[in-house]
Amino acid sequence: MFHEKGILVGVDGSDSAFNALNWAVAEAKVRGLGVYIACAYSLPRFGGSSMDAAYVELGKNAVREGAEAVLNDALKHAEDLGAEVQGSVEVGDPAGVLVELSKQAALAVVGTRGRGGFAERLLGTVSTALPVHAHCPTVVVPGHYTGVRANDDGVTLEHGLPVASPHHIGQIVVGVDGSDASKVALHRAVDEAVAWGAHLTAFSSMPVATGTSLFAWAPGQIDHTAVLAELEAEVGHAVDEELSGRSDLPEDFQVELHGLDGTPSALLVEFSSQVDLIVVGSRGRGGFSGLLLGSTSQAVLHHARCPVMVVPARLKDGPACGGCDQEAAAAKAE
Repeated sequence: MFHEKGILVGVDGSDSAFNALNWAVAEAKVRGLGVYIACAYSLPRFGGSSMDAAYVELGKNAVREGAEAVLNDALKHAEDLGAEVQGSVEVGDPAGVLVELSKQAALAVVGTRGRGGFAERLLGTVSTALPVHAHCPTVVVPGHYTGVRANDDGVTLEHGLPVASPHHIGQIVVGVDGSDASKVALHRAVDEAVAWGAHLTAFSSMPVATGTSLFAWAPGQIDHTAVLAELEAEVGHAVDEELSGRSDLPEDFQVELHGLDGTPSALLVEFSSQVDLIVVGSRGRGGFSGLLLGSTSQAVLHHARCPVMVVPARLKDGPACGGCDQEAAAAKAE
């Protein structure tokens, strides 16, 4: 178990998991954090009472050895990349193990659709469950993500990571809708933009020009331009409120604002092919509703082409490295 707030990564031996590890190491270097790698496994169940106990024990040992081999490969890989790294093999459901470990983490990172790795563990299940229940923000890295966009020019930055290297963050988009969840997501998006020196775009959207418009009931013609301008103004108000309370921002720090026509999930998925990180809030609450992310978060996680950071609304605003304590009042209200 690790005690300092670092970046938690779940691995299973798949290419997807190692891709997530690469992203986590790049993030850790920029933020000056350590990396903690966890490989979790469940013990096989043998139903036959006549099965020799020696064979049962042999099977358990083989599973444990497989998990240890996966962890050792991941530790060596992270060390070769220059990360300060620790790790452990854990027994239990991977999603549950990572949720518990996330109590000590500044950020949790997992891949999607991890196939063909240790015990054919599917990280798709973990990447769906972890963002809902984690005690810190979670980044889900698509299995096919390379970290290099067509318009990257290879300019080397101060922290030593070239723009065209995998997992550099130069463009960030965050959705803002005035909810508490989006306010916390905006705070974290600003953190990331400051840490990476990235360009940050904040937007709000509404399908005002289609038959599914929220204004379909309204009589007469709607001034679409005015509606979108109002949306942009609301985004600007949220951004001004966030930035006015911070003292850690560069003097020239700016956020690009947009009010757009369309559904948030569709627009975020479209943006994901042009940016390096999508940040969304989660309205997950206790009880049954806490088992589900908001519809926007779920849609983006399933279809985004770049990493997606999901920030639980219950998280307290913290330092730039990702303070992850829960705010008692907010938790009680939920």
